[in-house]
Amino acid sequence: MSEPSPTGVAGTVRAITTGQATAAGVVEAAIDRIGALDPAFNAFSVVRPDEARREALARDEQLSGGEPAGLLHGVPVAIKEEVDVAGYVTTFGGDANSTPARADAEIVRRLREAGAVIVGKTTMPEFGAFPYTESVSRGVTRNPWDPTRTPGGSSGGTAVAVATGMVPVGIGGDGGGSIRIPSACCGLFGLKPQRGRVTTAPHPHLWWALGTAGPLSRSVLDSAIVYDVIRGSVEGDLYRAGESGSFVEAAGREPGRLRIGWTAKPVTLGVRPDPLHVQALDDTVRLLSDLGHDVREVDPRYPDPTSAFVPQFFAGIRGEADLVEHYERLERRTRETCRLGSWVTPRVRQWALDRTEQVSVKANRVFDDVDVLLTPAIAHRPPPVGILGGRGTVSSSLAAMPAIAYAALWNVAGNPAASVPCGIAPDGLPTAVQLVGRTDDEVTLLSLSAQIEEARPFPTWTPLPTPVGS
Repeated sequence: MSEPSPTGVAGTVRAITTGQATAAGVVEAAIDRIGALDPAFNAFSVVRPDEARREALARDEQLSGGEPAGLLHGVPVAIKEEVDVAGYVTTFGGDANSTPARADAEIVRRLREAGAVIVGKTTMPEFGAFPYTESVSRGVTRNPWDPTRTPGGSSGGTAVAVATGMVPVGIGGDGGGSIRIPSACCGLFGLKPQRGRVTTAPHPHLWWALGTAGPLSRSVLDSAIVYDVIRGSVEGDLYRAGESGSFVEAAGREPGRLRIGWTAKPVTLGVRPDPLHVQALDDTVRLLSDLGHDVREVDPRYPDPTSAFVPQFFAGIRGEADLVEHYERLERRTRETCRLGSWVTPRVRQWALDRTEQVSVKANRVFDDVDVLLTPAIAHRPPPVGILGGRGTVSSSLAAMPAIAYAALWNVAGNPAASVPCGIAPDGLPTAVQLVGRTDDEVTLLSLSAQIEEARPFPTWTPLPTPVGS
């Protein structure tokens, strides 16, 4: 089995368009790698090898016929279960749907239009309700750096697929940290974009004001390329982001001297960051100071996002549950969550949305004095797999607190926020920090993250050698 390609999205497109490789060959290698690795990790719920091969051949024919190559020409991409792919059931991580989607979600359509090849769909907890990728129907998904540990969630399947090099990039979603948490657990770059930056069509929203979709990648540039393909709103979207320049251009330029405020203080009361995460934060503070930035400790004066977040969480779960074909097939915990959320009437939901705007104003006060906020990405080390086993809604929510302690506020506020790898800790698992930007300022986060990546290259996972005689 080949090592994961170090070239990622940009290098794959360059190799194909210059004749060093073919889309068919690249996709075949991805299918082979999935077959070799995924039984140990459970990243994919569906692999579509025959369709992917046909699509790759079509990409090669387009190129040989003189058609221009797209930004993602021939790149194998994985899609999180909650996103529609034509011809496949949108399962939301469970068994409650049975009819295949008739059309691609808009972001999948845009990926294909740019030349990407969809190789499969990735595992997630049902409805992405909790930040650990475990479900009754799909089982547990394992962290490649330590298979006894979780890769986080809810985009855990996508994270594992990308971290192991099964695909160069994959699509996840983030309603409370679900791009950033698995990125932190698996050593990836994961940017949650500004609310409304990426369309949620065919749905008008993802968990109301909380959720958005986006890529998980092994480099900042790879993420930027995909975002420049999928970003933008359509008629019917409930939210729209403000203007922003090219993400690719941002990833390729120096950020300039920035005012960076840092804090180890979690938003969630009663949660303490693991010392390894505090060490990663301290190391990053020193690195940024050495790079010439004005780095200072700050008190963000976090507002409490609970009253805005919890009603939208329940409304989001109940709304998705109302869409499935077989409610009775939902997991026991999911049905319990729906019952517990029955108090969230449309009036309560609207109150929470109004509260969201108030929380956003208060959260953004920190940017009166700094350009970027630096925090740990998560509070705990990735816990052992099976953390959700046997738990109900309340117990699962308590288990989720350390994972979302730094992340969920920025879903409520809507700001862009990125998980940036810091290396591998002595326990053999990745560490990460979170960078949070001003409203609509993904470009600063991309420039700064790329500068960090150049100064401190992101970790690359390689498979353990197979024992002789096995």
